[in-house]
Amino acid sequence: MKQKSEQIRTSKLLTYALLGFIAVLGLVCLYYGSTSAPGLRRSDDDTSGFDGSDPVIAGFARNSDFDDLFEDQELNPEVPKSVPICDMKYSELIPCLDRNLIYQLKLKPNLLLMEHYERHCPPPERRYNCLVPPPRGYKIPIRWPASRDEVWKANIPHTHLAEEKSDQHWMVVNGEKINFPGGGTHFHDGADKYIVALARMLKFPGDKLNNGGNIRNVLDVGCGVASFGAYLLSHDILAMSLAPNDVHENQIQFALERGIPSTLGVLGTKRLPYPSRSFELAHCSRCRIDWLQRDGLLLLELDRLLRPGGFFVYSSPEAYAHDPENRRIWNAMYDLLKRMCWRVVSKKDQSVIWAKPLSNSCYLKRDPGTRPPLCSSDDDPDVTWNVLMKACISPYSAKMHQEKGSGLVPWPNRLKAAPPRLEEVGVTPEEFHEDTSVWQVRVVEYWKQMKTVVQKNSFRNVMDMNSDLGGFAAALKDKDVWVMNVAPVRMSARLKIIYDRGLIGTVHDWCEAFSTYPRTYDLLHAWRVFSEIEERGCSLEDLLIEMDRMLRPEGYVIIRDKPSVINYIRKFVAALKWDGWLSEVEPRIDALSSSEERVLIARKKLWDEEVAAI
Repeated sequence: MKQKSEQIRTSKLLTYALLGFIAVLGLVCLYYGSTSAPGLRRSDDDTSGFDGSDPVIAGFARNSDFDDLFEDQELNPEVPKSVPICDMKYSELIPCLDRNLIYQLKLKPNLLLMEHYERHCPPPERRYNCLVPPPRGYKIPIRWPASRDEVWKANIPHTHLAEEKSDQHWMVVNGEKINFPGGGTHFHDGADKYIVALARMLKFPGDKLNNGGNIRNVLDVGCGVASFGAYLLSHDILAMSLAPNDVHENQIQFALERGIPSTLGVLGTKRLPYPSRSFELAHCSRCRIDWLQRDGLLLLELDRLLRPGGFFVYSSPEAYAHDPENRRIWNAMYDLLKRMCWRVVSKKDQSVIWAKPLSNSCYLKRDPGTRPPLCSSDDDPDVTWNVLMKACISPYSAKMHQEKGSGLVPWPNRLKAAPPRLEEVGVTPEEFHEDTSVWQVRVVEYWKQMKTVVQKNSFRNVMDMNSDLGGFAAALKDKDVWVMNVAPVRMSARLKIIYDRGLIGTVHDWCEAFSTYPRTYDLLHAWRVFSEIEERGCSLEDLLIEMDRMLRPEGYVIIRDKPSVINYIRKFVAALKWDGWLSEVEPRIDALSSSEERVLIARKKLWDEEVAAI
């Protein structure tokens, strides 16, 4: 009896031990399953992503084989039902222009060279794996063209610029709105009158600054809230308005909220992400830039960007002030630009306009050893991504030197005319025209797909995330929109074609965050973008979250890619709150179809912290 009792006791102990082992094994599996699930990966301080103090958690787990994934949502634990919401203090987060990150990573940028305003992206372990919320009281932006002159204060609740620049008429707080009377630091009477004055200085026909369509692309450096660029639009001139995220940190945010082409950037140590010979005119209206520093490095960057015969409009109190120090600055600047072969074409009061030479003739006549020198023949002036600026002059090619100009036809004909630089990117005029025709058809099909939900004024700020030759943007010519054409780094050479067509754009690596404020684009178009970054081993989920950051509430994404990628992305739509409206089709095969594609169009919901928590 005793022996039997001991056998029973031993059997029970073995049973309990087995059950305990199974329980421990289950807890271990649950723990490691949760740490590897997208958006829920943990570290020793993992609670920071959820208590509102710090949204930085590890990125999503990346899956390399789409074709074998996501046949069934319930069988796929890696797709989250929701993505964490960032704390409200990150409602204006720009991951690669976050100065707090510079301090946290203990970087030591050179403040005198403006390195702290250049891009510094978080390492993978510090990616922001959460959705950036809108500010409290956020409203759907006022639509263009009314937005040129007014925006909702709740959308950008910052009024310090209105107070600081009250005597310069940048902006005025008016109840729930902020108004923009069109003033600026150098044009108190309005940008419209200032533009006419510049045309008169240049003696252009009819006082039109576009000079019969020969001036189309303008770079406005230190643009403020971009009123200069705003008023250029009625002259058929498209400006890339540029300013850093500095002490006036919301100026570009205001510009984009208004619907004005603009971007964050700085003349610091690296080339601006635009190809050579992109702009007919560069403008600096009292932008507080020391143009003489580092052997004229910043002026030489403008020289790289200007087309043959391009103009530099410089308005500054230093230009013709009478005190000795200001006269010294002016004389030194005049001497530098003369050695760069620029010539003064007009000057009046506090404004002076220089012109860049049309050919290499002046460079070849300079005395040996004249500085700044010509750049070496192995320097490619069109390579710009993370490339340091160089204190040298980019000479023209033998062809451009001989033709004494860019060879571009006036706007608007240049939009569809095959530009001379096509041969530099290995594209024939026939291929260029076919590309233009294909994109016209594709855009018509997109609009048909959205016709039940898209209103006439739904879009203003548009981004083409893989611009190629600019066909998508060209097809939108008759829409009241502007397009930021983004050339992925591997295709950056083609951005010169974008500018030669009279459009604007930038180079970017989609494995990183884009240099813009949250909620700045109404429409994002991504053609083959996800396939490209997946091939490079980058996270598609990180890119989806970045697209959400850039997209305005009730804005749309158009994703055109291979079916396996679309199937994968579709699983995240609800988690990203992009299920306000959804459409998916299989488009017709055309000359640009290298493989089977599908088109997914989704609309982002308007939500706030309270709605998101439900």
